[in-house]
Parts: sequence; C-alpha cells; structure tokens
Amino acid sequence: MTGKPVKQVRLGAAFPGVNNTTVWSDPRAGSQIEFSSFVHLAQTAEAAKFDFFFLAEGLRLREKKGLIHDLDVVGRPDTLPVLAALAAVTTDIGLIGTINATFNEPFELARQFASLDHLSGGRAGWNLVTSSDAFTGENFRRGGYLSYRDRYVRAAELLDVVRTLWDSWPEDAVVADGEQGRFWSDPDTGAFAHHGEHFDVRGQFSVPASPQRYPVIFQAGDSEAGRDFGGAYADGIFTLVRDIGESRTYYQELKARKVAAGGSPDDLLILPGATFALGDTTEQAHENAAEIRRQQVSGATAIGFIEEVWNRDLSQYDPDGPLPDVAPDLDSAAIIQGKSRIYKDSAALIERWRQLADTQNLSIRDLVVEVSAKQTFIGTPAEVAEQINHRVQTDAADGFILSPHLTPSGLDEFATKVVPELQERGVFRSEYTGSTLRENLGLPVAHARSWPQDNLPAYASTST
Repeated sequence: MTGKPVKQVRLGAAFPGVNNTTVWSDPRAGSQIEFSSFVHLAQTAEAAKFDFFFLAEGLRLREKKGLIHDLDVVGRPDTLPVLAALAAVTTDIGLIGTINATFNEPFELARQFASLDHLSGGRAGWNLVTSSDAFTGENFRRGGYLSYRDRYVRAAELLDVVRTLWDSWPEDAVVADGEQGRFWSDPDTGAFAHHGEHFDVRGQFSVPASPQRYPVIFQAGDSEAGRDFGGAYADGIFTLVRDIGESRTYYQELKARKVAAGGSPDDLLILPGATFALGDTTEQAHENAAEIRRQQVSGATAIGFIEEVWNRDLSQYDPDGPLPDVAPDLDSAAIIQGKSRIYKDSAALIERWRQLADTQNLSIRDLVVEVSAKQTFIGTPAEVAEQINHRVQTDAADGFILSPHLTPSGLDEFATKVVPELQERGVFRSEYTGSTLRENLGLPVAHARSWPQDNLPAYASTST
C-alpha cells in the first residue's frame, strides 16, 4: 500500500431483520416494531459517526407450507414513515430505506424521497430493489407480471422518470412573498413529461428541489442484470460478503461497470453486509461467536433452512440427527413464498453438504451453523478494526453495512469499542464534516441531469 492514499472506511447500521443472523431468544432482544427500537439503533450509530442507518422492508408476509412463516416479523411499520420520524430525533446520520421499484409509481416515489430529503436536511437515501415475484405481486393491482429481466427495464425507466421529476424544479427558483403566502414565481416550475415503454406521464411536480437534489441511490441486486443496473445508476452497492479474493474481483468489476456507464470509480461505493462478534481476547471472541451461532440456529431454524434448499417438508427429521436421505424437489414451487430463492443448484450444494457432514460428523443443526451463520469479523475490538480496515485498504470493499444480531442494542459494543480503534488508525471520522449524506459519503454533489446518460446498459430506457 506504499504511496497509495489512505481510504476512509464507510459504515452503515442495518436494523436487524428476519434472517439467520437475528437472535430472538436472547433476554436482551427487544421489539422489532416499537419505534424506540429504531431510535436506539439510529442514535447509537449517529453517536459513533456512522454514515447511515439502513432499513429493509418486505411487501408481503412470507408463507411456509401455506402458513405464515413463524420466524417472520408481523407488524413492522412502513419504511418511509419510520425514516421520517427518525429524521426528527437525529441530526447528521443518513437515512436509507429499501423501497421496491416494481410495485410503486414514479410520482409517489419522487415525492416521498424528496420530502424525506427536505425533512432530514439532505440525509435521504433509497435502496432500490426489484421483484418478479408473483406471490408478492398479488398485493398489488398489476400483480407479479414482470419477467426477471424486464424488472430492471422497468426499474431503469422508473428511476429516469423520478429524476426527471426531481429535475423539474430549478435550483435557483425564485421565491416570492405575497398576500396568499409564499409561492414560486415561475408557473412552469415543476412541469414534467415522460413517454416510454412502462410510463407515459405528464404533470407538475409538487416538491421543490431538495437539499441533495438526488437522494443517494443504493442497489442490492447481484445478478448480471442487477450488476449492470447498479454500475450504471447506483451510488452504492449493498452486496453479500465474499472471501477476500472474490471480494476484490467483485469490487473491480462493479467499479469498471461504473466507468463503462460514463462515471468515475469513486462515484460508486461497494458496501457488503457484515456481522461481528467481539471479546476481550481472541479466544473469548471466538467463544462468543460460537455461542451466538448456536442462538441463531435453533432446531426449528435449522429445519427451515434445509427445507428451503431441499424444497421439501422435512419437519419429520430430527435437527440433531443426520441430513435427510431424500433428493431435493427441483420441480415444485418454492416451499417458502415471498423470499428470494438464492440456491441455484440445490443438488450440487446438497452433495457438498453431505460430504462435509460425513467428514466432520455434523448433525443437521451443526451443518447449518457451519454453513450459514458465521460472523464476518471475529476478534478483539482492535482485531476487528484491523480486519475491516485491511479489506477497505486492499480494495475488497469501501466499507460495510453492519447487521447486529440483537435488536436494538446489538451495535452498542461495536460503537463504543471498535469505532475508536478505527479513529485511532485515521480511517474513520471523529465528527461529521458534511451537511448531507452525499457529502459525508464522499459522493459528488448532484446537479440537474448530472448522472450519465451515455453508455448505459441496452435495457435502460430514457425519456423522450
């Protein structure tokens, strides 16, 4: 790294969701839906000078074998009202929400995010996701009609329309005061029109240009089409953690896609999701990690995990017994509805698992612990800080979006012990220096139509 500029570590705090990293059974676990839980995590992250608070959402309760999945959150408030409420109890931290581009309309999304940007003083961000899931689509008039590829066609055009609306208010619009109150003097301000494959809209946008003009855009798709979309349109990529070699390859690939779309490598941040386990000594940290993993994978969780891979009802199997001796069902509909099916070659994966289980004499639960629940970073605060910094300085990531295993206090120890270690190394801020999320992330200031429109992927639609 001699002669190479030292990179600043970027950190986001993800509110724990329903997955194999969340622990419900710990006595310290709190509510997933009470506003105080969201406040605690957001304020903890802000006190530690994190870049942003990150909130995911689901549009339908997941079902397993025709019943509501018993490890799902029921009653989670809608993302944007939660972020708007958090804007009132925080001052500097960014507020990023996952909102689906497939089942929403451009005008409402443009208005909602511009409003959040105003209310927060320029701290809004949108993690744009897509869906071709007909199960989720049943909650909406259009239904899940989009093919896997077409969902990105619609998303690209939708984002184009959203930015058209954000651009409809000039940055130097004149404000006048009259007897009827404050108004914008130019009657054409806010006028927009777009005619494309998925949207044919015209009208007048009702929200003035917000502090960031373009709230920060994140993207989480990891398919080829998703990578194309992210490289062309996103400011940040929320991705899976890979081993360090794969992470560096992925990092270079996504940066190259940004350049191919007409941007700069520095215009795109690669921020994998990550977990951690800490201890006063290395040995204690690994003991804590093992204990957390056993908490994360109960017997029911282990059976549910392998049912997703086998795509079969395996409830008759003992989680402390051997792997099922049946083949996966590759032809039936997914046994869990409302969740992305991420295992593309179940048969090959199961064969690898059988070999691992035979070699190490693993039960079903032992195997699931081994293959699904390992923390990304394990060690003393100094060791974890060094692990994070090493990945960032060697271009395996620009930072990480941390998902603690406990709600809402799981980030507390990281904030008070690991962050000071990063600050000591000179790679993490001690104070916020920017007034907007873009500035604090080191992203370029957005001006009207500053995003590249040449060299975009072929499926991208532009307004006419």
